[in-house]
Amino acid sequence: MTDTSPDPSTGAGNIAVHARIEGRVQGVWYRAWTVEQARKRDLTGWVRNRNDGTVEAVFCGPVKVVQSMIDACHEGPTHARVDRIHEEPALEDGYTSFEKRPTA
Repeated sequence: MTDTSPDPSTGAGNIAVHARIEGRVQGVWYRAWTVEQARKRDLTGWVRNRNDGTVEAVFCGPVKVVQSMIDACHEGPTHARVDRIHEEPALEDGYTSFEKRPTA
């Protein structure tokens, strides 16, 4: 059995992060952009709009790649304005791709 827990000294291993993005992130192509960026990075997980105006996502993959995705989310697509991203560990539920989910 292979240990896939992160090695803090190297940034190796896989992690899953739940992110909630606040700002002007709905109606500005944020979800589609997130899908595009996550797939370019070979991450798995999902993204969706929330009724409170935020965007929520789970990113699963290598530590450094997930961090690069979160860094990119701080910028977002051209017309977005990201005010804050809340991050917390998430459970990786065996996602096989990165998908856009319906609004919750």
